[in-house]
Amino acid sequence: MKLDLSAGSLQTVLVDGQPQIVLKPAIEELGLDYSTQLAKLRQRSWATVGQSPMVAEDGKTRLMAVIPVRTFLMLLATVNENRVTESARPTLIAFQNETAEAIEAYWMQGGAINPRATEDQLDSLISRAKQQAEVLSILAPIVSPEWLETKARLVAARALGEEPEVDPLDVPLYVPDFLKAKGLKRKQIESVQSWFGRRAAALYEAEHGEKPGKRQSDLPNGSVRETYAWTERHRPVFEETWDRYYADQYPTQLDLGGAA
Repeated sequence: MKLDLSAGSLQTVLVDGQPQIVLKPAIEELGLDYSTQLAKLRQRSWATVGQSPMVAEDGKTRLMAVIPVRTFLMLLATVNENRVTESARPTLIAFQNETAEAIEAYWMQGGAINPRATEDQLDSLISRAKQQAEVLSILAPIVSPEWLETKARLVAARALGEEPEVDPLDVPLYVPDFLKAKGLKRKQIESVQSWFGRRAAALYEAEHGEKPGKRQSDLPNGSVRETYAWTERHRPVFEETWDRYYADQYPTQLDLGGAA
C-alpha cells in the first residue's frame, strides 16, 4: 500500500486500521542513516514508534519499525535539507515549504485544505463544517451574537478553504493574553485573571446597562465553562480596568522593552 505525499510515495501497512509508514525504506529514500533517525525518533515526545510483522525481500517475516503518518510528517519537517541526497533535496524543501504554509494557515486562518485533496476528503471536511454549524445554531440563544457570527465565519471559511472575512474588532480578546501583554508572569496571571474579568464586566455594565455577552470556552482539563465573550471592541474596558485596579500594583511591568 502506498501513501502519496508531495514528498513522494511511501510504503505503508495498516495497524489497527490506521496507515503506518514503514520507516526504513522511507528514511533510506532520503539518503539518511536509518539507525540514527530511529534513535532520534525514540527521543522525541511527539513521535510514536511501533513494530509490525512484514515479509522481507528474502521471503522471511520480520518485525519492521513503523510510525504514524503524523510522526513521519514531523520528522520530515525537522530534517536538515543539507543532510539528504541531492536528488531528494528539492522534494524535501518543497514539502517543508508546503508544511510551513499549512501550519501558518492553521493558526492564522483556522485551517488549511490540501490542494490535492480527494472528493472523499473534501466531503469529510464539509460534513465536519455542517456539524459545527449545527452546534453554533444550538448555542445561539446563550452566547454573544458577535462571538457567534465570528465563529460562523471561521467555520464557513475553513469549509471553503478561504481566508475568513472577520472584522478586526470582532477578534476574540482573552484576559490571560491581555495580562501577559502587560508583562505579568504565569502565576500572576492565574492570580489576577478571575477578578480582572469580574471588574471589567462591572465597568462594562455600568456604562452600557447590561453585562457583556457570553461564550463557551474549552478548559485544559477538557471541561467547558461559560465566560464573557470579550473582543477587541472591549479593549478600552480592559485598559480602564488595568489602569484603575492593577497599574499601580505592577508598575515595573508596563515597559519591559525599555527596562534597564
